[in-house]
Amino acid sequence: MSIKEFVQKFYKSDALIDSEVLKTYLHPEVIIEWNSSKGFIELNHDSILELANELSRAYVRSKVRISHIIAEDDLVSVRYSHYVKTIENPREEMLLAHFATIWQIKDDKLYRGYQMSQFS
Repeated sequence: MSIKEFVQKFYKSDALIDSEVLKTYLHPEVIIEWNSSKGFIELNHDSILELANELSRAYVRSKVRISHIIAEDDLVSVRYSHYVKTIENPREEMLLAHFATIWQIKDDKLYRGYQMSQFS
């Protein structure tokens, strides 16, 4: 599987709201540097898993729609929109945010992430 296919598989899975699935994609030394609309956040392996656990408490379904994905060497750049369905209203899909992320892949895992997001 190419690194581009690996990243596509990651975003098509339930990893963003299921920490057990997420563990299979993360390198033990993973770091995400995230520039969000609320400021800069740096996440490590444990804090990424905790974020997935928090999301799973609020959302029953997560869906990512990728608009752009480019791979070169050990890097994959992906632009996507993240949609969720809440526990309170599981029939309605809601746009959570738009993202642009560059992933560095190491040992067939997500190793470094450089991410920007914007609420719609």
